[in-house]
Amino acid sequence: MGVTTVRLQADVEQHLEAIAARLQRSKGWVINQALSEYIEKQLLEQERWKQTLEAMESAAQGKVVDASEVHSWLNSWGGENEQDAPRSGK
Repeated sequence: MGVTTVRLQADVEQHLEAIAARLQRSKGWVINQALSEYIEKQLLEQERWKQTLEAMESAAQGKVVDASEVHSWLNSWGGENEQDAPRSGK
């Protein structure tokens, strides 16, 4: 486990101390939890951005599905004859 020094603004430090006291945990534990959640969120956003760029490239290449097919598929959800997701023809 590494050690990193961080200078906190006074109000951040006060909130950190209050949270740590309320949770009966150390400030280090709270910081680790917060950073872990932040890193997870950043990785998820990075993956979503990658998927967005891939989708935009597919659309630019004409790999699209007609809206009526998508609506039909969505309307079938939860019914007896639920359809498979439509795929582009290209």
